[in-house]
Amino acid sequence: MKKIFLFLFFSLSLHSFGQSETRFDKIDSLLNYLASNNKFMGSLAIQENNQVVFEKNYGFADVKNKIKAGADTRYKIGSITKTFTSVVILQLVEEKKLTLDTKLSRFFPTIKNSENITIENLLNHSSGIYSFTNDADYAVYAKLPKTRSELMKKIKAGKPVFEPGEKAEYSNSNFVILGWIIEDLTKKSYAENIDSRIVKKLGLKNTGFASGAKNEAISYAWDGKTWQEAQKEDMSIPGGAGAILSSASDLTNFINSLFSGKLLKQASLDIMTTMDKGYGKGIFAMPFAERKFYGHEGGIENFTSSLTHYPKEKLSIALLDNGQGYEMDGIMIGILSIYYKMPYRFPNLKTAVVELSILKKYEGIYSDPNFPMKISIKEEKGVLICQATGQSSFPLNPLSDTNFNFEPAGLELVFSPNAMTILQGGNEFKLTKEK
Repeated sequence: MKKIFLFLFFSLSLHSFGQSETRFDKIDSLLNYLASNNKFMGSLAIQENNQVVFEKNYGFADVKNKIKAGADTRYKIGSITKTFTSVVILQLVEEKKLTLDTKLSRFFPTIKNSENITIENLLNHSSGIYSFTNDADYAVYAKLPKTRSELMKKIKAGKPVFEPGEKAEYSNSNFVILGWIIEDLTKKSYAENIDSRIVKKLGLKNTGFASGAKNEAISYAWDGKTWQEAQKEDMSIPGGAGAILSSASDLTNFINSLFSGKLLKQASLDIMTTMDKGYGKGIFAMPFAERKFYGHEGGIENFTSSLTHYPKEKLSIALLDNGQGYEMDGIMIGILSIYYKMPYRFPNLKTAVVELSILKKYEGIYSDPNFPMKISIKEEKGVLICQATGQSSFPLNPLSDTNFNFEPAGLELVFSPNAMTILQGGNEFKLTKEK
């Protein structure tokens, strides 16, 4: 349920391909290149109109037992679950069992500001309810099963971060609550609702909740030598915010069906895809060049996922990753660039080993009067983490003792005593470390 930032288009240099290669061959080459360098394990499916035209799996679903990933491998999809939840809520609105203006107090009057929070506020993250997954102890909290009352206590303990409707800020609490509302309105479990209203209706074969069942992938992180299994999160906790497991082809079928009118009326889909303060209702606008895709990304344990649809071309793409070694956004940029025959070069996966004492020397805040942002550099678990003012953080890859890059953005940082030079897109900026 980690927040995953949506892919943006970066200008990339040309990578030369053999003339006989199709764009799908090139996409396969990219993923094989990443997989062979221990930067990716997972699955990709591409659907055009109503037909899956590319589907392939890379690496292992289970490294220890050497079980290779296959078409029926099920991955935890994290926050893509929110799109499923939104569909069911809007179906209930169509059935006149609630409205977008229905107040949260109808269901949970003891939640702070519930008398002013609407269903719409929950759907588009404008409720102001604190996301309990931001708690410092969440990793420990998430290890063991939790009841609804325990989760409710956790959510209610968080102080509202703003007044309802004042602004929007991503909160997993919103969709955990929406999952409970679905249960209370239908008198059926959230899982039963997803199964009857979406899975069976569309004939999805590998989508559901049976964690620990056959064909389920395990998530991993590369430690420089081997794939290390990630800590598991109990699926009683994410609920309507992140508890679904699925396969890549099932997800392309789901989002294609959503935009084809098989799950919602057009008026409801229009409501779902209307952006307000940057948020739709369980869905985001995901720009690539001049095209506007719609979809969602997800992250739970060490799984990452991206599901996107371009209505104009009826193109759906699902990328699921159970082996984190490269940014999901960077892989999606590559896939889309190749698909649309745009200039693209394979990433430079060169890396170096830098002593911890050297990394520590680079920690600090870097700035310059002529540069619009301050840059924070921190060492975390042997990795330099870079964060610009108001932006999300990202890890830096060491090229040498002084040079580091972030390949998806074509960014390179060069450190010198008490200074840092930023190289990107032919531009050069020198920042000084603040004392």
